[in-house]
Amino acid sequence: MKAILCKTLDGPDSLVLEDIADPVAGPGEVVIKVKAAALNFFDTLVTRGKYQKKPPLPFSPSGEVAGIVETLGADVTGLDEGQRVTAYVAWGGAREKVVVPAEAVIPIPENVSDEIASGVSVTYGTAIHGLKDRGRVCANEWVAVIGASGGAGLAAIEIAKQLGARVIAVASSADKLEICHQHGADVLINYSEGDLKDALKAATGGNGVDVVYDCVGGDFTEPAVRALAWGGRFLVIGFAAGSIPKLPLNLLLLKGADAIGVFWGESVRRDPLGHRDNMTAVLQWVSEGKLVPHIHATYPLADTAEAIRVLDRREAVGKVVLVV
Repeated sequence: MKAILCKTLDGPDSLVLEDIADPVAGPGEVVIKVKAAALNFFDTLVTRGKYQKKPPLPFSPSGEVAGIVETLGADVTGLDEGQRVTAYVAWGGAREKVVVPAEAVIPIPENVSDEIASGVSVTYGTAIHGLKDRGRVCANEWVAVIGASGGAGLAAIEIAKQLGARVIAVASSADKLEICHQHGADVLINYSEGDLKDALKAATGGNGVDVVYDCVGGDFTEPAVRALAWGGRFLVIGFAAGSIPKLPLNLLLLKGADAIGVFWGESVRRDPLGHRDNMTAVLQWVSEGKLVPHIHATYPLADTAEAIRVLDRREAVGKVVLVV
């Protein structure tokens, strides 16, 4: 089978397309014939050895796939050969076939495409875990999404709306904010125009934001924390700005606020049943049209390097998906 392999930690320039042996399902595993594999910002990091998880070389990028169950290992029940499924695989998805634990496999509803299904695990999985499980978002609360136009941000907007929240989208251009509006954001803030803290305060009538979902980090973290309401929750999602900010802890004290880490990948490992429940709900909402995942572009497997460069250059609005 063909696979994209990262052989050195030099970013997308290190990727090559090669033929490798087909995988074989062991006990409790299945082989998925991959139809689509989604990319995320962390693929720009893992191919440089800068992500918190460092797979041994050589490896394939892409942490989420959708396709067809090709073979079942011993002791696998509840799945059938030929069944359409999706799975989070951490890395290794940019290839024609992958072997995964059967417990990680989630059926795809009939009216959800492979391209869409491949791209919901990380973004929507993180959003529902972050906002529901960690952020405890309630109806009518104000949720601010920092970096709202990327795949993670758009998913957070939609999940927050499903939870009944009022959403403030924060992004860097009018075009990106228009996409956020199309996905349900109630208020739009361009963080290149003026002070973020003042804008968030004004949007909430001076009361402050109940939950901040921060995909960016960098210079935007502290003003977002300063805009929290009493009892607010600041959700640490990622650091797309490239720098990890330091936070004056007195701000949390003065606001009775929480800073909460959202490590979705580890939560999947520790609570696979909770992850399955969340993803079943997400896919059902997609099937019903309540969530509308946005695909920025699709690329053939051979163009994986260019697809990752799109993420590297911060050009993606929504998901970048490989079609295998």
